[in-house]
Amino acid sequence: MKSFKILIILILITCAGKQALAQQEAMYTQYMFNSLAINPAYAGSRNVTSATALYRSQWVGIQGAPTTATLSIDAPLDNKKIGLGLQVFNDRLGITNTSGAFGSYAFRIRMDKGTLALGLQAGVSQYRADFTSVNLGSDASPDLAFSNNINKMLIDFGVGVYYSTDKFYLGLSSPQLLNNQLHNFTVEGSNTFSGQAMHLFLATGYVFPLNEDLHLKPSVLIKYVKGAPIEGDLNATLWIKDVFAVGAQYRTEADISGLIEFQVSPQIRLGYSYDHSTTPLVQFNSGSHEIMIRYEFGFTKGKILSPRYF
Repeated sequence: MKSFKILIILILITCAGKQALAQQEAMYTQYMFNSLAINPAYAGSRNVTSATALYRSQWVGIQGAPTTATLSIDAPLDNKKIGLGLQVFNDRLGITNTSGAFGSYAFRIRMDKGTLALGLQAGVSQYRADFTSVNLGSDASPDLAFSNNINKMLIDFGVGVYYSTDKFYLGLSSPQLLNNQLHNFTVEGSNTFSGQAMHLFLATGYVFPLNEDLHLKPSVLIKYVKGAPIEGDLNATLWIKDVFAVGAQYRTEADISGLIEFQVSPQIRLGYSYDHSTTPLVQFNSGSHEIMIRYEFGFTKGKILSPRYF
């Protein structure tokens, strides 16, 4: 029965066929620290070489629940007119595992009060589904749908636009443009397939200075994929003396979350978040955990670093 639970999770979360599509991109509570994963135009926007590692363990206690690990690095070049980025990732869900790498390019246009960036990305991923590992039960008749594993190499492209100032950002992106086919099988004589679908992300945020020591940073991420309900992540973080931050987030029809951040040094920032399900899944899991570490290169001793909130 445990194997069937894994399969149910797989179907609910990743199934995308002729009649149903669902949110497929890995989700992050600390999306504001992993913007390169959803928008290639973000590359170079911090004006320094920046590396970010993030690990997410979702729905702890449910066998086969999603786990995601990413490592990204980006930097400005040519007097900050160009941004380059690289992201590697591994995403595991049930009997499926996807790993890959994407390179990003951003052309950055300086404006009166901010910078407008136009981004492109391209990459390759390896998708594996271990269907033969599913236990169908000793009395079950052979099922061709579970007779072969899947091992596919997928190529994909993405685009995005990103405008930012010291206190504001707005981005629109689609990191996955191609509808790569993943599964193809026959059910009751009808040919059925599942595959990837194009996603759209709209993200924005602003920093409100309350006084010299306190800054409030609300942000919003809107996610859309054809055939699935529009989802939104509503976030607010309070920064104290630009060193420590505490925040909360609401993910529509999914989770409520708590976040903490700590600027250990001008180069190092740490973050942690905890999600509590607001769906019936709360009966079967103890929450989701996410940790983040960011390191920024190129600062010399005594050099003052202006706070970067995005």
